[in-house]
Amino acid sequence: MHRFDALKDASAQSSPQMLSRRAWLRRSAIACGGLAMCGWPAPVLADQPKKARVAITLDLEMSRNFPEWDDTQWDYEKGNLDAASKKYAVDAGRRVKARGGQIHYFCVGRVLEQPDISWLQELAKEGHPIGNHTYDHVYLLAKNPQEIQYRFQRCPWLIEGRTTKEVINENIRLATLALEDRAGIKNRGFRTPGGFSTGLSGREDLQQMLLDAGFTWVSSKYPSHDNTKPMEQPTDEVYDSIVNAQAAAQPFVYPTGLVEIPMSPISDIGAFRGGRWKLSWFLEAVRRSVAWTIENKAVFDFLAHPSCLGVIDPKFETIDLICDMVEQAGDDAQLVNLDQIASGRAIQK
Repeated sequence: MHRFDALKDASAQSSPQMLSRRAWLRRSAIACGGLAMCGWPAPVLADQPKKARVAITLDLEMSRNFPEWDDTQWDYEKGNLDAASKKYAVDAGRRVKARGGQIHYFCVGRVLEQPDISWLQELAKEGHPIGNHTYDHVYLLAKNPQEIQYRFQRCPWLIEGRTTKEVINENIRLATLALEDRAGIKNRGFRTPGGFSTGLSGREDLQQMLLDAGFTWVSSKYPSHDNTKPMEQPTDEVYDSIVNAQAAAQPFVYPTGLVEIPMSPISDIGAFRGGRWKLSWFLEAVRRSVAWTIENKAVFDFLAHPSCLGVIDPKFETIDLICDMVEQAGDDAQLVNLDQIASGRAIQK
């Protein structure tokens, strides 16, 4: 497995204003009771409703090993979404909207090269935010051109004469341009291909690159946690590790002012590729994690991929579980998108 596929196969405004760190801290309503081990700012404002905020996010890309375990061609065709993945993305959006929420999608730019993108435009029309996932699913922490993406290993002439930073910057710009020019969709946030255990900490250059590109927030951090050996049922210790990692998956602000909204473990790729879990095991991990989030009035950013989750969970059991738990929590929780988490806005029922 390539290093940037290890963890994951991994704004409501058209032109969001930049937020200073102080401004975001002033506006943020992220609950922090019991999150001392998080290590990042998590302020609570007395005039903000103290409730859990739960987001459902889907990355629109193809995933190695799905739908068949021997499928590896997707490493070179991340944006060549198959019909089943597109249908699952649309049906999931309808399902969550019917429960009063939205799904925050992140789109690989090459999806916009397909003949029919009406399904993507339908999602945007229905009010679901669609963010930038780079054009080719590139690795932002690459140290040399060979690490950027499989496609460029096979076709190095595509990036000939450009530095690694230039290629990454251009890949981000192209995804924004493709969404606007082909689909008429204004970019709603940025998620890195691959999740990093420390996010973009210590990479002020990348933080500034995103700020310069017009982003006020990023979703790049995926906290470390235990997993099982392939096809081994998770123990309580593994589940506890995943739940404990939720404290490290709370939003914070980098010194540059860029807001980070981490991905919450465990992702579908981590479970179904990394551990080759059964669906019931995954549902239990999600149940425990969302329960912790509601109890601590924290943030949960569910991460999955239609190309993977749609194969393992065709009946939307995971999405229904999340929606059910939020609904049953009443005023203690709400379904939100990542724009709302980044801005600190609460949704009044």
